[in-house]
Amino acid sequence: MLKTLARPVAALGRFALDTVFHLGRYSILSAKALFYSLVPPWRLRAILKQMEFVGVDSLLVVILTGVFTGGVFTLQIIYGFRRFSAESMVGPTVATAMTRELGPVLTALMVTGRVGSAMAAELSAMKVTEQIDALTVMAAEPVKYLISPRIIAGILMLPLLTAVADAVGVVGGYFVAMAKGLDPGQFAGRIQEIVVMDDVFDGLVKSAVFGFILTSVGCYMGYYCKGGAAGVGKSTTVAVVISYVSILVGDFIMTALMY
Repeated sequence: MLKTLARPVAALGRFALDTVFHLGRYSILSAKALFYSLVPPWRLRAILKQMEFVGVDSLLVVILTGVFTGGVFTLQIIYGFRRFSAESMVGPTVATAMTRELGPVLTALMVTGRVGSAMAAELSAMKVTEQIDALTVMAAEPVKYLISPRIIAGILMLPLLTAVADAVGVVGGYFVAMAKGLDPGQFAGRIQEIVVMDDVFDGLVKSAVFGFILTSVGCYMGYYCKGGAAGVGKSTTVAVVISYVSILVGDFIMTALMY
């Protein structure tokens, strides 16, 4: 009986210890990466390559996500606001939602699926084939060489991608609103009256944090991958899941602090 009761307690204890261990190791790796990103020499070519991969290559999927998110959100709120003759608030509601929440969060989730998984897979493959160990043997710091450029690119490019998503989301909502018979001047004019720059700025701050989360988690899972080819797939999957959850939890915490 005691052995039966002890098993779930032991499992819970192992889970707690593993969680604390990984959080500590993740924090140390992230701190090292941020430190090396501030210390010369800077690998500008590697940083620009990662910025292209994170930003330019993700542009199409971000634009599509922003357009259809703004459009479908506009459809939903038009249906609701017409019950109360509040169509004049459709534009500000769409713009506020895109800049504060939908733009940063959906952009981060889409980029995580494309970029975070790729970073985890690439570093995992380098780990299991001992390429990271080879860098250490050659006296090249792997964190500065492999991880810092990726984190810098994520922090810099996510706000730019979010700004694009915000803009195309509002434009998509505008055309849907016009198709539903709303006055175009009223839609745009009320946005200028109600939406302030703090809304946009807070969303961009969120996106920079999300950029750090998705790149650092992906790099962490890849850097400490083990288990051969099976470990590569596992690390990639876990990196995406943890990034998604961390982004959503981080969004809640930042929203509670900002507003």
